[in-house]
Amino acid sequence: MVRVLAVLNAVRRAVWRGQGSFLSIGTNNFLIFTAYFLRQTGTFLYLLLALLIFFPLSADPLRKVPAERLALWPLDRREWWILRILTPWLNPITWFLAAATAWAVHHVMTWQLLGIVAGLFVLSFVLSDLSGGVWEGLARRVPAFGGLLRELIRNNLRQMICTLDFWLALILSVGTTIYRIADRTAPPEAFLMMSMMIILALSSYAQCLFGLDGAAGLTRYRLLPLHGWQILLAKDAAFLLVTLALTLALNPLTGLAAALMVLAVGHEQSVKHIKPQVRWRFSTSASLGNGVVQVTALFIAGYGVTRTSVLLLIPCAAIYGISVWWFGRRL
Repeated sequence: MVRVLAVLNAVRRAVWRGQGSFLSIGTNNFLIFTAYFLRQTGTFLYLLLALLIFFPLSADPLRKVPAERLALWPLDRREWWILRILTPWLNPITWFLAAATAWAVHHVMTWQLLGIVAGLFVLSFVLSDLSGGVWEGLARRVPAFGGLLRELIRNNLRQMICTLDFWLALILSVGTTIYRIADRTAPPEAFLMMSMMIILALSSYAQCLFGLDGAAGLTRYRLLPLHGWQILLAKDAAFLLVTLALTLALNPLTGLAAALMVLAVGHEQSVKHIKPQVRWRFSTSASLGNGVVQVTALFIAGYGVTRTSVLLLIPCAAIYGISVWWFGRRL
């Protein structure tokens, strides 16, 4: 039992360290600006954010331990069973469900709602054990592109898919696309706005383009026979490919203009203030002031291209090009 307690204590410390990383959403552009502008009318979006956080929050605590290290632990079958039974209680969601069950008994919470929450918890708990190999297989299938930067673009696409920002934007895109197909009388303004909301969901990531690379990744960039602007361009190419794919069925010109401005403004924080990020979390905005400028530029460019002239894409592209050149020199 001493060995089990030692393992539980180590896993507990790892789990509680990981819980703090979920606070990254507190400085995410999407939450800040939807909460400020939408207030009570944004309830659905807040529930969507909570659902996206719920899945990684419900993961199996033993996933914090590398599989190679698990195999080396000198535990017998009985100790493994004890560990398997006790480790779920290191997850705060387990305690939440226990409290919710008590409330349901006293008719404070409906059994139907409790069943939905418990089902989602079990699903995410089980998937966290099964998804490792599946995710690696999907990551290997990310397409490569031609040219000198093909592998860098591919790597950056994999990094974007590992953020909750991407999955939020994907849900908004798929949901709006289904709505557009189902209701042919929907006003075009709705798709204009949703295209900009998709870019808003990804805007915080544009402030921390190097956040998932870590110290080792930054060292590799220094060793590559590439200019700084080329490395930055590979990051941006992945971002633009994702945004174009997500807004293609809605308003791609608005999405392109907004994405160019979000990247142009975000380069300063991405290059000068590299802030480490955690996979399967929402990106942390490096600066609230930068976020305000990003969102302002996003909506001005998006509305301008749609309401005035497509030619506004030219100054957007020019500003973006200057930003890549200038901050590429800093790399």
